[in-house]
Order: sequence, then C-alpha cells, then structure tokens
Amino acid sequence: MDSIDDLNKRFGIPGQMTFKGGRGGLTVAEINNQHASAIVFLHGAHVTSFKPRGQEEVIFLSGLSRFESSIPIRGGIPISWPWFADHPTDKSKPAHGFARTYNWDVRGTEVDGGASRVRLGLSDNQHTWSLWPHAFDLEIEIGVGKELHLDLIAKNTGEEDFTISQAFHSYYHVSEIKKIFVQGVEGCNYVDKVDSFKKKYQEGQVEIMEETDRIYLDTSNDCVIHDPGFNRKIRISKQGSKSTVIWNPWVAKAHHMKDLGDQDYTRFVCVETTNAGEDLRTVPPGSEHILRAKIRIETQ
Repeated sequence: MDSIDDLNKRFGIPGQMTFKGGRGGLTVAEINNQHASAIVFLHGAHVTSFKPRGQEEVIFLSGLSRFESSIPIRGGIPISWPWFADHPTDKSKPAHGFARTYNWDVRGTEVDGGASRVRLGLSDNQHTWSLWPHAFDLEIEIGVGKELHLDLIAKNTGEEDFTISQAFHSYYHVSEIKKIFVQGVEGCNYVDKVDSFKKKYQEGQVEIMEETDRIYLDTSNDCVIHDPGFNRKIRISKQGSKSTVIWNPWVAKAHHMKDLGDQDYTRFVCVETTNAGEDLRTVPPGSEHILRAKIRIETQ
C-alpha cells in the first residue's frame, strides 16, 4: 500500500484533496472545494461525510463506530458487494460481502467543473477467491461538488458469468426519525424483512415509527427524504438499480448493536440504492455493470 506521502505526491490536489491518517490510523481522502467537503476512507472505499456549503451534514456516522481494518465502519455509505445482506447459501460468510472491509487502491483523482473526483479500485486476490470464486475488477468513482456522485463499476475479468447483489448502504443524517418521511416508492410492492419476508404494497409515503427493513421492488424512481427539522430534502437519484431498501433498526435492535448508540436510531434513515431481492445482476465475461447514485440537497 502506498504511503500517505506517496498518495499526496501522486494523487493529491492542492487546495482540494489531501490524503492523511484518519481515525484508527486508517487512511482518508479529505476533500474541500467551493461546493462541499467530504471524507472518504480507503478502508471500504467508504464515504463518511458529505457537507455542502451552508448545509447540515448529510451523512450519519456513529460515534461508537470502531475504526479497525478488519471490520466495517458503522454509518456513512458502506458498499455491500458482491452480495447484499446474508450470503445466499452460506451464512458463515460475512454479511454484505467483503468489499466494505478491504483497503482499496487509489487509481486517480481530478477536478471537473469545480467538483473533485477520486477513483478507487479493488481486484480479486487469494482471499476473495476463498469467499467468492470469481475474477473481477471493482471500481468506484466518487464525485464531490454541489451533489455527491457515486459510480460502482463491477467488471467481469474471468471466463464465466457471475451474479451479484449489491448496495450503497447509505445512512442519511436526519433531525428526528419520527418527523421525517420518504417519498418515491408509493405504489411499489416490497418485501418486509421484519415481518417474515412477506410481500406487501406501499400506500403513500413512508413514515418510520418502528423497526423498518424493506426491499422495494421494480422501482427506479428518485427517493426524497423530507426533513422539516433541517428544513431540507435529500434527493437520491439512481441508475442500474430496480430496487430500493429502506432501513432503521429502531429501539431494541439499536440497543444490541455495540457500534451504535441507544438513541442513534433517531438521527438516521437508510435509503439504499441497491440490486437486492429479485433485482440480481448477471455480468458475462468481459462485461460490466454500473450502479450509480446521485445525492443532492433541496430546500424544503
């Protein structure tokens, strides 16, 4: 792995992007430009902060998160890949795959129209083959400007098809969970993971008043988090996705999560850009699939 000095010499952008030691000694890219600031950990290619100028922080990060190289960060935008949630056949394998606990390589940085961009990459190795026997190249491009852009590009570098499920498992910072609501999945069927995976129908906007874990099906719509307390809306647009997950652990589950404070559930909602549930993606040799999300703030 490149040293921080080497990263700054090769990829630093004076006045906009600096690589430095972050919490737990993990390396971060710290981005500041005329439009916004952001923090990206190389561990997991994990965005932990996005703050447009004059706005509250958009991303929730747990104060109890353990910043260790072998475990995922709690909060931010974890990358679930190459499977979402539990492994489909082997529950002993790590939930949400392995991409979120690997140190990714820096592949490039640039300035584009006032926005700062960083490209990070991960390829198959002996350890990934022990968990998922496929050759791949995975790259994420993160753009920080007036909006936050995320492109996750999964390339099949092997000789046979592979099938993935995946997610930007995004934690959004809200003023009070009981006072916000989410629009964009009205009229959609969803799988209710809290209620024995029953399939249900969404009537109207989503309000979070209890533990919520839902996979919304056959939807490519924008989702909008309305937050009167912060006087803003968070709009999440996407491409390459036909499913959306909305999650909040609520009281009991939050209490049993060692890296989440007992009251933290009141300050975030996960609205996840996914290929989940029925929305699996098969990638032939030499091909790629791009999962794309765009996050922007609008006035309430």
